[in-house]
Amino acid sequence: MAACGGFLMAANEASAQETVVVEESVYSVEEVDCKDIYSPGSWRNNWYIQLGAGIRSPFVENSRVKGDDSRHLTAIYNLAVGRWISPYLGFRFSGYYGSMHWNNGTTVSARTASLNVDFMWDMFNSIGGYKADRVFSIVPYVGLGGTFVYKFNPNHGNVMDDGKVKSNQWLLPVSAGLQLRFRVSPYVDIFAEGRGTFYGDNFNNTVYGKPVDIDISAVGGVIIHFTGSKFQRYNPCDYMNALNAANAQVNDLRGALAATSAALAAAESQLPCPEVPTVVPVENDVTLLPTVRFKLNSAYVSSEEMVNVYNIAEYMKANPETKIVVRGYADKDTGSSSYNMKLSERRAQAVADILTGDYGISADRLTLEAAGSDSQVYPTNDWNRIVIFASPE
Repeated sequence: MAACGGFLMAANEASAQETVVVEESVYSVEEVDCKDIYSPGSWRNNWYIQLGAGIRSPFVENSRVKGDDSRHLTAIYNLAVGRWISPYLGFRFSGYYGSMHWNNGTTVSARTASLNVDFMWDMFNSIGGYKADRVFSIVPYVGLGGTFVYKFNPNHGNVMDDGKVKSNQWLLPVSAGLQLRFRVSPYVDIFAEGRGTFYGDNFNNTVYGKPVDIDISAVGGVIIHFTGSKFQRYNPCDYMNALNAANAQVNDLRGALAATSAALAAAESQLPCPEVPTVVPVENDVTLLPTVRFKLNSAYVSSEEMVNVYNIAEYMKANPETKIVVRGYADKDTGSSSYNMKLSERRAQAVADILTGDYGISADRLTLEAAGSDSQVYPTNDWNRIVIFASPE
């Protein structure tokens, strides 16, 4: 009777406390776009330098017909510095230097130096998804820049300055091109690219015929990445999974609260206290709270879940004769059954290693089990990426 009175006193104290109602979360992973988002992190990341050389040919007014020696191929040299601001978009400052030859009745030559700002698009990363070790990429680009044309030899044409044929030209062209990039190592690419640069009709100091002069170049060389391809990954679903894990813990607490309320109601219904029969404890497989939850395809115990491992360790220290089963699970919606079995075994082992290594729990008090995804503790599958603690059968 004294035990009954003590129990009722504790129950009455519990009923006198303020009732807390916990709302269920309305968020779920399915409500957000679970795509990886990448950012360069530090401004120092993803810079590169490009060195190249190749050939060029100007498409300007020519006095000879196509097929004779009216256009000449000449060498061109390239130096560029750029940065990828995402796996899909980048920019570079690209400089070109070289001479060019064409025919205006006689062979004419000139030298050019140009600087362009190019805006680049990695087609393969955009279409096929980002891969840091992608071997081959196609990169279209467009550019704006400035070109200085000088040392016309001989200096003739019909672009005049103070009654004399101009000896040099400052021009603002637009350009477009395509780069083929081959990955040799995380820090080195080999590239080949073609570029078309479009000028007004005075590019070659002569104005007649077609209104646009074009300079076509093909360049190849090497790209050196100072930091390699270095982007930080972010996925909104990582946070949603943590929220779902918190929701599961709230549900566990709600269940414990409901059980306490039921015990209180049962105690009140038995007033005055009946004679208490002797209860023989029955050993069964009882799940202990708390559980340890994991992210998708992971056996890493996060800092949020370490508190649950700590609680189990403290419980076992307070009950030195207690032995527990550490049982790992995986959700059946991802991975094969055999893979999930190994994953659940790794999860159980990770928790056991923390209990024995960090908290000094003897390994002979732990039994490791891997349940895989053949059985699911919770009806919501992504809640089943867990390790639970149970008493041995």
